[in-house]
Amino acid sequence: MRLKTELYVSALTRRVFSQGGFAAVERKGAGEAGAIFIRHRFRDGREDLYGPAPQMMIEEDGTRRFEKRLAGVEAPEVEALIAREARFDSDLWVIELDLDDVTDLFPVVEG
Repeated sequence: MRLKTELYVSALTRRVFSQGGFAAVERKGAGEAGAIFIRHRFRDGREDLYGPAPQMMIEEDGTRRFEKRLAGVEAPEVEALIAREARFDSDLWVIELDLDDVTDLFPVVEG
């Protein structure tokens, strides 16, 4: 059974703050099962964007897994991809992280 999106986001933001970083909910989607997109912002103004991993890469244990959708790009490129995704899924969440290293915060699959 998968953890509700609202609880997952709450736990993620608490972990970021406990590591001395900053996290904010930029867009709040469906509390039960909305897709989560994570914007990882860097000090130089560039960003990485993580989105839900394809279903074929998800384990049966219900753990949310992510894939890197964009790497080292400017904010308008991230915003454009999120806007395209939102046209198909209006219930998605967007979480913004400002932390040097996010590797231990959520599982990322290699595509």
